Amino acid sequence: MRVLGIDPGLRNMGWGVIEVAGTKIRHVANGICHSEVGDLGDRLLELHTQLTSVITTFAPDAAAVEQTFVNKDGVGTLKLGQARAIAMLVPAQARLRIGEYAPNAIKKAIVGVGHADKAQIEHMVRLHLPGVVINGPDAADALAIAICHAHHLQSAGHLTAALAKADARARA
Repeated sequence: MRVLGIDPGLRNMGWGVIEVAGTKIRHVANGICHSEVGDLGDRLLELHTQLTSVITTFAPDAAAVEQTFVNKDGVGTLKLGQARAIAMLVPAQARLRIGEYAPNAIKKAIVGVGHADKAQIEHMVRLHLPGVVINGPDAADALAIAICHAHHLQSAGHLTAALAKADARARA
């Protein structure tokens, strides 16, 4: 199964694709969608076009997006929310199921603590994906989001299997 992680941003939207086979995780690709010039509509369209190309090229089976946190800059938060909408829309158009994770939940899943810095996240992503060449901090965050989602999907699969097994025992 291929998982696409997306770190929303209006200027730099990080993305990372991993492949999951059982408990093994393998790096497929990562990068950054850039949108720096033009009005807001043009920038959002550029992000949409680039992210659509990523999905077309790498054919993920699932996607995960970081949730937006509200900060002191209301205008900045709204713009980030619009970029996040693109990060949700493009996988939805591809009919992918989308997981959403709070920044602290991603950090906790990857580093073990909810208040890790970018260097710690990148270090742990490199441990999870030996030999990976990361195309910047936004791409590292996107790979962390994909890994977090993969762990969540694996846990959900184990829970479903355990419940089915318990149900079968109860019926026997």
